[in-house]
Amino acid sequence: MSNIRSRPLSWFSAILFIVGAMICFHIAYSPPHVRIALIGYLIGLCQLSRLPTTRQSFYAGLVTGLLCVAPQLTCFWRIFGPAAIVLWTILAFWIAAFTGMTRAALARFGPLWTAALIPFLWMGLEYFRSELYYLKFSWMNVGYAFGGDWLQLHFLGMYGIGFLTALCGALFLLDRKFAFLGAGLAVLLVCTALPPNNPYRSASQLHIAGVQMEFPVEADIPRALDSLLADHTNSDILVLSEYTLDGPVPNSLKDWCRRNHRYLVVGGKDPASGNNFYDSAFVVGPDGEIIFRQGKSVPIQFFKDGLPAPKQALWNSPWGKIGFCVCYDLSYTRVIDRLVKMGAQMIIVPTMDVMDWGEHQHQLHALVAPVRAAEYGVPIFRLASSGISQAVDSHGTTVATAPFAGEGRHIYSTLDLSEHGSLPLDRYLAPIAVIITGLVFVLICLKKPRLETRDKAGATEPLPQPVTKVETPLTP
Repeated sequence: MSNIRSRPLSWFSAILFIVGAMICFHIAYSPPHVRIALIGYLIGLCQLSRLPTTRQSFYAGLVTGLLCVAPQLTCFWRIFGPAAIVLWTILAFWIAAFTGMTRAALARFGPLWTAALIPFLWMGLEYFRSELYYLKFSWMNVGYAFGGDWLQLHFLGMYGIGFLTALCGALFLLDRKFAFLGAGLAVLLVCTALPPNNPYRSASQLHIAGVQMEFPVEADIPRALDSLLADHTNSDILVLSEYTLDGPVPNSLKDWCRRNHRYLVVGGKDPASGNNFYDSAFVVGPDGEIIFRQGKSVPIQFFKDGLPAPKQALWNSPWGKIGFCVCYDLSYTRVIDRLVKMGAQMIIVPTMDVMDWGEHQHQLHALVAPVRAAEYGVPIFRLASSGISQAVDSHGTTVATAPFAGEGRHIYSTLDLSEHGSLPLDRYLAPIAVIITGLVFVLICLKKPRLETRDKAGATEPLPQPVTKVETPLTP
């Protein structure tokens, strides 16, 4: 097969692809979020595999990753100071691993097999760094930039969207007819990703409201709840953020629930042994008693965030089965997978996003809830301390919101709990992709390149070149 894209890439061209990939990434991840630009990002990363050596492709990917994640995650500097450089580099490493592995695969397996492997490599690396290792961090994934109200999310999931996007980029490594196929797949991805013209809306069953409060004084909380209930008198459940309380639920809030005959969800600390605690969401019933509690499943690394919850459970509420994610738990699909498998019909998410972390951090965090709701087909009510709070229906459409820096701002919505959630396909494919990625890495390390010519000084690894037939002249 003729392969016009196997020629080594010059550094001038590589710089253009690095800049192009960076621009596409920021266009997708910054308002107004031109989501389809992520295809250009993956095309650029795949093209970096055409550099003369694996090392060069790795470092080109590292530079691209830093140029992409550091400007988006300036909040890391606000939180961690100079240590943010290390965290940015760790995130960029996974981009570099992708470009480096793709380059090594191209030298060893050839363009066609590499193009077939690229979607699995991308999904495997993305899933591993997001869900499986200690410093797992799922932000900046392709799926989040694609938003919540895109039809493929419920079928494919966020990692499945990344798989398809990487496939588009992979096809541009091959000859022109495959490049045209990649362009066609990109167009198909856009056309089928539009929200439905007439989304299904069933009758509302649950009236839920929340008020944004960041580290409030205990005496101020009942007054804030009075104001919230006065504005939304038919609210069934009232919600406050994570860490609203610096301990368990006080009697003042239990008395408030008893007087007003309302359910209250509030974030606080559930004491644990050894002077420790569980970062928990408490449900206080209309009789003033705590009827349910759920600890944070994955405490944030490097924070005093308590112990991991020993188990996950659902609250069998009068409106249906409700699951709870405490703040950053919503970023982990493995946490939501367990809730959905148990039959969750809705998820409530008390969240603490500190105002000092900046507006862009809040905007990035707000990308998570619409994607999760669309993936699983369940409504989500997310109440953040200083914004951005969201009520999202089961299609991934945000139906109500409260803004950033909105101390004391209210959010109210009516959400339907008539359907149980389900898992998208990528939850079954992603672990397989991780295994395939691991096997490819082992083969790359053990197997000699198919067309490798190294001298003692470490000459470059040539890419596979098309075989050209040479005519030998006849001699008399």
